[in-house]
Amino acid sequence: MGVQSWTYLFVGVTFALYLGIAWLSRVRDTKGFYVAGQGVPAPANGMATASDWMSAASFISMAGLISTMGYAGGVYLMGWTGGFVLLALLLAPYLRKFGHYTVPDFVGDRYDSNLARIVAVFCAIFISFTYVAGQMRGVGIVFSRFLEVDINVGVIIGMAIVFIYATLGGMKGITWTQVAQYWVLITAFLIPAIAISIKLTGHPLPQVGLGATLNDGGRLHLLEKLNQIHADLGFASYTEAFVGSWDKVNVFCVALALMIGTAGLPHVIVRFYTVKSVKAARWSAFWALFFIAMLYLTAPATAAFARYYMIQSLNGTTAATLPQWFSNWEKTGLVLWLDDGDGIVRYSAGDDNEIFRAGTLPVTELTHLREQHQVWLATGGSSGGDGRTTLRAKGLSGPDRDIIVLATPEMAELASWIIALIAAGGLAAALSTASGLLLVISSSVAHDLYYRVLNPEADERKRLLVGRAVIGVAVVIAGLFGVYPPGFVSQVVAFAFGLAAASFFPAIVLGIFAKRVGTVPAVCGMVAGIAFTAFYILATVYGGMATWTFGVFERGISPQGIGVFGMLLNLFVTLSLTPLCAKPSDRVAALIDRMREPEGAGPAIHIEMDH
Repeated sequence: MGVQSWTYLFVGVTFALYLGIAWLSRVRDTKGFYVAGQGVPAPANGMATASDWMSAASFISMAGLISTMGYAGGVYLMGWTGGFVLLALLLAPYLRKFGHYTVPDFVGDRYDSNLARIVAVFCAIFISFTYVAGQMRGVGIVFSRFLEVDINVGVIIGMAIVFIYATLGGMKGITWTQVAQYWVLITAFLIPAIAISIKLTGHPLPQVGLGATLNDGGRLHLLEKLNQIHADLGFASYTEAFVGSWDKVNVFCVALALMIGTAGLPHVIVRFYTVKSVKAARWSAFWALFFIAMLYLTAPATAAFARYYMIQSLNGTTAATLPQWFSNWEKTGLVLWLDDGDGIVRYSAGDDNEIFRAGTLPVTELTHLREQHQVWLATGGSSGGDGRTTLRAKGLSGPDRDIIVLATPEMAELASWIIALIAAGGLAAALSTASGLLLVISSSVAHDLYYRVLNPEADERKRLLVGRAVIGVAVVIAGLFGVYPPGFVSQVVAFAFGLAAASFFPAIVLGIFAKRVGTVPAVCGMVAGIAFTAFYILATVYGGMATWTFGVFERGISPQGIGVFGMLLNLFVTLSLTPLCAKPSDRVAALIDRMREPEGAGPAIHIEMDH
């Protein structure tokens, strides 16, 4: 069987499994729809949380970033992992004891205000749509290459699958579907990594293979060989910590933004509402970290393997000797062939002026690409013309980082079934997170806005109907993001983390640990934080504004790290206004005390606001 036949088999079987689980898990009440009846066992919730957490960014894009950025790409690994520890230890147990359905629910009742609830609903929807954009792009990439269908058709298929199992089973169906998706994605990620590690180094553990000697008759270790190749081609060392624009300040800001953003992500927080108790919430966090580590500790090895194979298979070849994997992916438009006429493919940093005269790239673009390790110079006689025209028409500047993990099994010439398996894993990662995000959007509108604000008398049937209708609308909007993606997967996802860091994190932390903070300071802080962060991201990424140094730093702050400053602004506004504004009511103060009592000292809290 060929790759496409295996892909149809794996994707068909896994999609049938997801739909079957959704049918068996269908619900008829809001508690089941929003928090799975609060009866999910801790290990299962840990798997579902890991699946929800390890989106297309983790599966498809993170190793691609590490592969192209080298050691500096580890900022994503550290930020996302550290953030989950922060969430598990600092917030999850308290939020579970609070006993609500959503993050806007917590914000609205803790700050005793429907205005605070509405602001939190807006933040949750904005963050979730930003995040889901990356997932739908991942779905489109997988479909366009492995099933050889138009990317728009692939997005529509993914939309249909998510819509069916999200609307049938709500959180209950999504939870058990995500358990299945976890095993699909982790199997798909580990098997190619193990196979390549054995092939390159003879070691079955990729983590050992990363530091082992290559099976090429020489005595160099893999990382030594990569550093040598980088030096020969004019790139910075693969193992160098700070490269180009990724100086110490930006690495710190991005890592911190990812950490605190994790602790404020509504679709991850809601998973801790689905278990039976505070103790189960803590154990869920343990199991989630365990299951996440299986992929995250393998990603650096996969990244290094991909980098080695990509350069070795391409550099110095000609149009007649191009590897098959390049030809396969060239059809998707995610790798480019820029021609300057000498017939040789080069993967090289090159010389700015020489390349500029050849008409391949403007000097300013090339300088930026060198800083990002993203210079792609393929020269030969097949495409002809000015490379800049092709570059701008495609909207690409190099090998798309989102293809690297998906293409690595082909680069390593692994078996067809392994190549197809990774397609099923990429879809599982993207769809699992997309479903969780869509449910957050649904619960924010149907529960927090419709039921808690607009129609408190709505019965279960109306609330479920509104929730399912909102998922339908959200799926369509998410599909548009898949057709018109605003960036590569990890970039878009990192923006969502910055927005969460600037809005929800301070409101939740102060809501738990600062009894004096009231409604007006909290609302003003959230609005200031998310508005500043969103403005900076949109202006620098899409509006051409130069990044800010704040008069202190040598380089401008990356839009992926600006969430740290948004968080600081949120905290400053909130804490500055707190002494000037009314303190929370006695009822809210008592609520906070109960939430912070040691486990077993009091029951879970659930209050209804006065309407």
